[in-house]
Amino acid sequence: MEETTSVSSCNHNYSGSPITNIPQDYIFTIILFLPIDAILSLSMTCKRFKGVTSSDTLWKSLCKRDLGSTCVDSLLKSCNSNHHVHQFSWMKLYKQVYKIDSVCCHKLSYPHGDLDFPKARASHSLNFVSDCLVLFGGGSDGGRHLDDTWVAYIGNDFQKILKWKTVHSGIPSGRFGHTCVEMGDFLVLFGGINDHGNRQNDTWIGKLTHNENKSITFSWKMLDIGSIAPPPRGAHAACCIDGKRMVIHGGIGLNGLRLGDTWILELSDSHCFGTWIEIAIHPSPPPRSGHTLTCVARNRTILFGGRGLGYEVLHDVWLLDTCQGCMRWIQVLYDLQNIPDGVSLPRVGHTATMVLGGRLLIYGGEDSSRHRKNDFWILDISSIPSTGASSKIVLTRMWKHWKSNGYEPKARSFHRACVDPSGRYLYVFGGMVDGLVQPVEPSGLGFDKELFHVELVLQL
Repeated sequence: MEETTSVSSCNHNYSGSPITNIPQDYIFTIILFLPIDAILSLSMTCKRFKGVTSSDTLWKSLCKRDLGSTCVDSLLKSCNSNHHVHQFSWMKLYKQVYKIDSVCCHKLSYPHGDLDFPKARASHSLNFVSDCLVLFGGGSDGGRHLDDTWVAYIGNDFQKILKWKTVHSGIPSGRFGHTCVEMGDFLVLFGGINDHGNRQNDTWIGKLTHNENKSITFSWKMLDIGSIAPPPRGAHAACCIDGKRMVIHGGIGLNGLRLGDTWILELSDSHCFGTWIEIAIHPSPPPRSGHTLTCVARNRTILFGGRGLGYEVLHDVWLLDTCQGCMRWIQVLYDLQNIPDGVSLPRVGHTATMVLGGRLLIYGGEDSSRHRKNDFWILDISSIPSTGASSKIVLTRMWKHWKSNGYEPKARSFHRACVDPSGRYLYVFGGMVDGLVQPVEPSGLGFDKELFHVELVLQL
């Protein structure tokens, strides 16, 4: 076990309760199985346990356990690059993460000169993969679709100026309202709508490569999926589950019909072909579009909001449990009236992203009157219990409104957001913004090309 000697390697004979005679390494291992409340209680029982539970090695292990190894590794890289590693305290980090109640926004600018950058758009895709932002497609002025792919290197260091690079290799046809999810170093894209109103149901694989000369290349190729595919659609929701499968739900199908079906893509190890399987289970979320699906654990996915069959804007929460091969939808119930500012929760065209501390961060969207939003909400994943026999879970404290400091971006909907591996930095691009007459004709839509950065501030 890493650095267990830093906890203690002493072999003193302890008197009293038999538990105090357990070897130090065993105690360390046992503590890692305890919830944090139990660990804090244990620290107050005696001097020996207080010493064990104060170990920075223990708190680093707890950070890996509760925040994830990828997040911890990314934070370490950040600290090394900023020369803060010697002052770094894992106990302090752990406590700070669970006390966060606000974000700070920073505007990211583009370099001056002849360099190109993405034009204004909405209903595009934006992903963080292999230390890069990858942007594809979307709708633009006049309702026209876009078919461009852009890549910007981020790396470990925060940069206020990004250099975008266009990609011209095997690009999918122009579309908006598609979905694109990360699977390791790959992206998987499905569906969308073109400017003729045609719905798509093709599946594409995107691969980003860092070359020896420090250049970056990105390429698309259509995935072989055999004869079975989900019906064509756009404005659906998707995410990656188990690190190797894509799940999609709902959207707008042929003739403008809103869908309520759920499909899962099983991808081959070679990423050369995949198999789509429809998951027909009851109960399940009602049909909708403009909602979000977010994987909150390897086998748990959260669906939130969207626009329903009657064009009503929704605020319901559903949990898709795929544990042990038994898939089912479970509705998570709560009372809007008991949530401060809860009346603003119903929304469509928002983003929902897992961030540091295992929280689901909801940003933006629009209400039933097409008033765009600029607020941040946290859905507390830890308040949702492991799934039991009931098809409904009723919760009272699951939502929290977070404050925003720093740069104030315009209210927006149908933007896109993605998070870096640490879960600390959220990148937001584009969307439809206020400032124009609310849209009746496509030419009345206000599209945005702003890229900004949302930081969960930690004093490391």
